[in-house]
Amino acid sequence: MFEATTILGYRREGIAVIGGDGQVTFGNTVLKGNATKIRKLHKGKILAGFAGSTADAFNLFDMFEGILEGRKGDLLKSVIEFSKEWRKDRYLRRLEAMMIVLNTRHIFILSGTGDVVEPEDGRIAAIGSGGNFALSAARALDRHTQLEGEELVRESLKIAGELCIYTNTNIQLLTLEE
Repeated sequence: MFEATTILGYRREGIAVIGGDGQVTFGNTVLKGNATKIRKLHKGKILAGFAGSTADAFNLFDMFEGILEGRKGDLLKSVIEFSKEWRKDRYLRRLEAMMIVLNTRHIFILSGTGDVVEPEDGRIAAIGSGGNFALSAARALDRHTQLEGEELVRESLKIAGELCIYTNTNIQLLTLEE
């Protein structure tokens, strides 16, 4: 787990949403409250967010985007290729970052050890120090409310921001629809 942020990805019925808080910490100090940790990749067809070291995350974004381009935006094939490359490269295996990548059909967590994890429900994934708080809130809201995807992600991240000292409530969202 990284004491760095909270990223939450959610997909349902032709919609994909990713959200993240804006807090950047260094030890026990808040350096910035409005950082952007989510982005669209491959011509806006893939959503991605990171937790962990910012410099390492930018390296991961660049590498993953290159693989996406080579695989013509096929997310499933790209995460598998990414994992293979990660495990082969000694430098990458030392990166201190994790990513969530998703589109309207798939959602994956790419771990700092080169693992690719598809959430059991195939719908909700969270990473970062507030990840478990956001994941719990998102599961409850998904099961017991009729909230739209963006509102579900926003409310879940607000709850995480209220509980995790490494997460704030300055939330950014990105959405894809089929």
